[in-house]
Amino acid sequence: MPRSGHVALAGAPNVGKSSLLNALIGQHLAIVSPRAQATRLPVVGLLTEGDTQFIFHDLPGLLEPSYLMQARMRHLALDALRRVDVVLHLHPAPDAPAPPLERVARLDAPIPAPVLTVYTKGDLLSEIRRQALGPDAIVVAAERREGFDRLLARVRERLPEAEFEFDPADIGTQPVRFFVVEYLREAAFELLEDELPYGFTAEVEEFREAEQPVYIRVTLFVERESQKRIVIGAGGQTIKAIGALARRRIEALIGEPVYLDCWVKVLPHWRKSATALTRFGFPESEMS
Repeated sequence: MPRSGHVALAGAPNVGKSSLLNALIGQHLAIVSPRAQATRLPVVGLLTEGDTQFIFHDLPGLLEPSYLMQARMRHLALDALRRVDVVLHLHPAPDAPAPPLERVARLDAPIPAPVLTVYTKGDLLSEIRRQALGPDAIVVAAERREGFDRLLARVRERLPEAEFEFDPADIGTQPVRFFVVEYLREAAFELLEDELPYGFTAEVEEFREAEQPVYIRVTLFVERESQKRIVIGAGGQTIKAIGALARRRIEALIGEPVYLDCWVKVLPHWRKSATALTRFGFPESEMS
């Protein structure tokens, strides 16, 4: 009987969740940035190996929210923890041992699904520290794909017996429009400084996939007029660079040439606006 189930990648911000997802899937799906809190909405990646389908959910980092968008991010992460079949608690190996995930998430009740602790950034771990973790520890290094066989074997034995939910050839469940926004945000994290990437988002206004190249018109949103000038840059150089970087990743995902048409608008305080957050894909929660 085949096995198929949902697996959450959970933990504090910046512990390597997105890097692990991308390495497991073999495709650059999730934003990777050295800055914390780059993941806002869960990213779903699919890995089908033999008789097993792993449905991985890369979740926003578990943090104490400071404003409405972070509250909705936390709600999305906690909701996933209640619904998945297995939870992987990711924790940097150099900072071992990991505290209980319930403490990291500040939960009063145990997580219902089985929780496996996964130590990330294993390439930074000395051999003495590795041995101190014990023979049963799951230690991975995403770039080297180290520890993946042990990780997947441990997860597989905890997944329910079930038919596959998705085509074995698929690597994700979300539409290309979702990844257009994600890749633009990732470009912002790479090319913009200070706090600006946290006040940056995007919305796909038009998507004409029948054209060659595929035409995608996108509005980039910032919170202040001064930020708009920075995103555009002198002579439009910065917005061109953001668009070019995102376009290359979109083309790698869909396998076709893309014309990415970017415009910038100011939407004041959108991260604290319930209406704006719902529009950008953050569902309402009890904290809204």
